[in-house]
Parts: sequence; structure tokens; C-alpha cells
Amino acid sequence: MYSVIVVPPACARPDGRIEIASGESLTFGRQETPGGLTITHEGVPRIAGEISAQRDFWLLTNRSTGQTYVVENPEGAGEHIKVAPGRVDAPVAFEFSRVVLPAAGDLLTFDVWAPRQNFASAEARELPGSTTAPAFTLDRTKRYFAVLAALCEPRLRGEPHAPTPAVDQLVQRLRPAWPTVSRSAVYWNIDYLALKLRVRPGPEAAGPGRRANGKKDSLVSLALRFDLVREDDLILLNPPAYEGCG
Repeated sequence: MYSVIVVPPACARPDGRIEIASGESLTFGRQETPGGLTITHEGVPRIAGEISAQRDFWLLTNRSTGQTYVVENPEGAGEHIKVAPGRVDAPVAFEFSRVVLPAAGDLLTFDVWAPRQNFASAEARELPGSTTAPAFTLDRTKRYFAVLAALCEPRLRGEPHAPTPAVDQLVQRLRPAWPTVSRSAVYWNIDYLALKLRVRPGPEAAGPGRRANGKKDSLVSLALRFDLVREDDLILLNPPAYEGCG
């Protein structure tokens, strides 16, 4: 049974994909190898690396002597893994991955699909004692959550390196669901989120303008790192308007 599918660069047909069974490996690089993935670029090593399938995840070996490879999660809003030169069997647990190979000024990519991950039942065990306090308390019906969603939207839409939206851009994006939105209201909600989530901008955000940008960047980083905002939440930016904080 095949557990991992490798999609070569510019692959347009299903028969161009390479399937690997659990326990099997695939070599990739500039040199043609039987059953391997050939990447014809002068900046790619002859034997660049190997992919090994392991049930619902896979392992990446970097055979380069001086170049780090990056494995991106296109569904993770910037989530990625760095695999250093010479690293053997680095585990990758993304269901959908994009391997990025720097090659003589170019960034070459190919995709790897792994099986759907399994999760334990969400049913809570009835144990004696007090319940566990939630890590983050966010109300998705409040306007502050709409501001947080608008902050995260560019990266959740598949632009992992997109800059954090400016306040004027946030006002424009929020207006369909919040007709009376203003710059001061957006600033207030950003400050409220920073206080609620205990976010502090770094020391480089010393000036008034930079301080606001530092808060926004920190909020986006925290929200995406812990999945506080997901792509499904972006529907909240559309009408009807919010009621609540703001």
C-alpha cells in the first residue's frame, strides 16, 4: 500500500506522480536514477537527497554539502522545517508539503503528499479535581476577533511571507461586516488583543508607529503558531455585522 506521493515540478498528469510505499525510499537530484526523481538544474547536486515513507509521515535526507533545504506547509501560513546539509532522516509530519531547493539563484520546488493524520477522540475523561484552564480565551463573536482574523488573512490565504496589513487596510477589509469601523476602533482592538493575549512587541519597536506594527506582527505570529485563527474563520469578515466589543 502506497503511503506517500511525490509530485515532480510542473507535473500536470496523475501518471507523472511517484508513489512510495511505507518503508521504501526515493532518491532525488540532477542525476537520473532508476525510479528516482530527476531535477534537471545545474544548481542541484547529482544526488540531492532522499525521501523515505513511514506510514503517515515521511523522512527527508539532505545529501547536499552546503545548502539547507526547506519543507513548507502550504496550509500552515508560514509553517516550515529547515533540514541542514548532511541531515539524515529528518521527520516531516505535514499532510501536504512543499520541498524548496535553493539552486544557483533559483528556488526549485516539488510537493509531497502524506496520508491523512489520525487523532485521538476529543471526549474528555472524567477525572477528579478542577478542570484545566484554557490556554487562550477568545470569543469569535466579538469585534476584536474580527480584527485578529483580518490581521491573519493574507497569510492564511496562502501568502506565508505577506506583510502585516496596515491599519487603513484593516479598516477597509472590516467595513463590510462592521460599517462604522474607524482607525481608532482598530487601534483600540489591537491594544485590547495585545493585553488579552499578553503580547509585547520586541525592543526594535521603540517609536509610536513601530510599536503598533510590532504589536500586529506579534499578534499574527502568536495566532498562527497556535491556530487561534484558521482559514474557516475568515468567513466572519463578511456580513452580517458583529455585535460586541469594539
